[in-house]
Amino acid sequence: MKVLITGGAGFIGSHTADALIERGDDVILLDNLSKPVHLKGIPTYLHPKAKLIIGDVRDPKIFLETLKSVDAVIHLAAYQDYLPDFSTFFSVNAVGTALLYELIVANRLPIKRVVVASSQSVNGEGLYRCEIHGLVAPSSRPVEQLERGDWPMRCPECGREAAWQWTPESFSHPENQYALSKESQEKMALSFGRKYAIPSVALRYSIVQGPRQSFYNAYSGACRIFALHYYFKKAPTIYEDGLMQRDFVNYRDVVKANLLALDDERMIGQQFNVGGGKPYTVKEFDRIVAKISGCEDIEPSIPGVFRFGDTRNSCSDITKLRGMGWEPSGTVQESVSEYVEWLRGQADIGGIFEFAEKNMRSLNVIRDANAD
Repeated sequence: MKVLITGGAGFIGSHTADALIERGDDVILLDNLSKPVHLKGIPTYLHPKAKLIIGDVRDPKIFLETLKSVDAVIHLAAYQDYLPDFSTFFSVNAVGTALLYELIVANRLPIKRVVVASSQSVNGEGLYRCEIHGLVAPSSRPVEQLERGDWPMRCPECGREAAWQWTPESFSHPENQYALSKESQEKMALSFGRKYAIPSVALRYSIVQGPRQSFYNAYSGACRIFALHYYFKKAPTIYEDGLMQRDFVNYRDVVKANLLALDDERMIGQQFNVGGGKPYTVKEFDRIVAKISGCEDIEPSIPGVFRFGDTRNSCSDITKLRGMGWEPSGTVQESVSEYVEWLRGQADIGGIFEFAEKNMRSLNVIRDANAD
């Protein structure tokens, strides 16, 4: 099979390419090498057998040329950041996906499978359980609540603290520009796929961890932030109270899900959560990174700041994908160990996290609580 991976020079794309090539597939990577993710140009980790085409998924000419020569597409190209340039999220994520299906339909391309990468962010805050009102779906916490240092999610009916639930892919409640653009990708994949007989699958990734995550993308998350701080023997800052629950998934398990979605006809026309199946608080995750980094003696700073737009809890129910025979096998410890080992082999990484935090503060993404 000949497979096109959009965003193929990135973290998940490059690992997926490696796995496809290992099993004997031909791989084309389409990537615009956008900054800051690819600040230094073409990554050195790309497989020598993968053909890299530098181009944008919004460019119909170059996109069509690559599509003409392949049997299947794994569509990973996406814009991710905390920047308030709302139109860019939809231009890249939504328009790029629309163009993918437009070109297939208009040119009657015999594409056998399209796998579209979605995100856990589509869930928003997900589902919670109130002891009085049962299952509820709260919206984001009001800024006024966060500014008081009142961190828990509360029932939208009575205001009581509510307990997070594993959230299935049948639920969605996107509340920021990235999540809205990813939900639009899901809906296009399933709707256009069904209407025009283009076998399509959407995968909602949880927080993917492992080597090759860009140091320069603020969206890369806790592993990058904590590992970089401990690399320089500095205490990282944990937002809120550190008790936010997160669902981390190993990159190998995501690659495994990508290949399954490419091959398994039972998955056509559906979306699936791809998660780790085990929750961790951010404080717990910090201690894992500190231990693996050899910095258990350094305690994190928890000054009561918050990051505007963050969900309190994000944990995806993976029952449906397990029903396809997939099972997460990589542990958080393995993900962090590989990331830290990869980090130690890099050069010129000084000042990265200072730049990211300064940038987010300048955009009013990181804010201080005014709790008494």
